[in-house]
Amino acid sequence: MSTGKQRQQKCDSRPVKLPVDESADVLAKLAWAVAHPARVRIIRLLINREACVCGEIVSELPLAQSTVSQHLKILKDSGLIQGEIDGPKVCYFINREKLAELKGLISDL
Repeated sequence: MSTGKQRQQKCDSRPVKLPVDESADVLAKLAWAVAHPARVRIIRLLINREACVCGEIVSELPLAQSTVSQHLKILKDSGLIQGEIDGPKVCYFINREKLAELKGLISDL
């Protein structure tokens, strides 16, 4: 069994200056947007449909309308989904380019 001192010797403790990486900020924002099971479910729902109004999303999830609206706002702010006004309703759809960006950033880890 290794002791703390042995583990410390294996670690290179020299300071490393990492370059500024804007993709890390983008990845963190997108990862936070999908860091809740309800938001993952919303994304999966929208991937399988061309578009969906909030009421349809609410009917698919065991959550209150206000809670779903909060999750939709977070996803929309991240750019993973978009919403178009259709009369008195907002029609949400997945932003496939942003989803592909998220997948690419994750694969670059």
